[in-house]
Amino acid sequence: MASKEKKGGAVLETIKTVFWALIIAGIFRTVFFQPFWIPSGSMKDTLLVGDFLFVNKMAYGYSYASCPSIRIQRLGINIDAEDICGFLDSENTRILGREPTQGDIIVFRHPVTGADFIKRLIGMPGDRVQMVDGVLFLNDEPVDREEAGVFEEVYEAQGPIGARPRCENGVIGQGAICRKSRERETLPNGVSYDILNIGNQRSDNTGVYTVPEGHYFFMGDNRDNSTDSRFPQTVGGVGFVPFENLVGRADRVVFSSAGRSMLYFWTWRSDRFFKRLD
Repeated sequence: MASKEKKGGAVLETIKTVFWALIIAGIFRTVFFQPFWIPSGSMKDTLLVGDFLFVNKMAYGYSYASCPSIRIQRLGINIDAEDICGFLDSENTRILGREPTQGDIIVFRHPVTGADFIKRLIGMPGDRVQMVDGVLFLNDEPVDREEAGVFEEVYEAQGPIGARPRCENGVIGQGAICRKSRERETLPNGVSYDILNIGNQRSDNTGVYTVPEGHYFFMGDNRDNSTDSRFPQTVGGVGFVPFENLVGRADRVVFSSAGRSMLYFWTWRSDRFFKRLD
């Protein structure tokens, strides 16, 4: 009898330990940091497919978007952040809110779908943003740019999705070198970063976007391979992003793997471990 009671007590203690561990992990993820895998090449060469980082949720204060979404398709679980923290969704505001800095790399919730995106903050509230022949104009002035060589990568399936990169040097075969022109772009506040070019396309020439109050304009560093604020939400783009939809700032890559799984240790990119982001 005593043995059964002892086993029952041990099981109960295990359940309690797991329960509180989940509660603590949930609080940590909601308040401090959120893990984020890079699934696509829209931010190359700043971020590569397979980079893993933690997003600093303390950077801009808290809103409903600070809560995690829980989606497990195999189990039919689809709990949105708004379902958990919808009480914080109020008039585009944040608790302890702080304005982001132009040039920050930010994870945000898509204004329509709620999916997490990661892009660079280009346009602040009130800014006029335009692309002319692939050159970024801010408030009617072209930003400073200088040549920064060529970005090269192997043409092969990348990451768990297995997508292949687009190349400026045309159609190439498996295992060949995929090249993109690289330039160094510097924003008016002095923040500099690399951007890539693949070719001429419609997003290289746009109208003037005037960023509304309380909203932001985002772009990917891999300019010709990024769905961002240059594309309206009506056609699957991002459009302007409300202040309350910001999740947090990405400051450093923690881990990086070029393979289909993080368990493939031979594909680890050790030179990117703890790499600080521009």
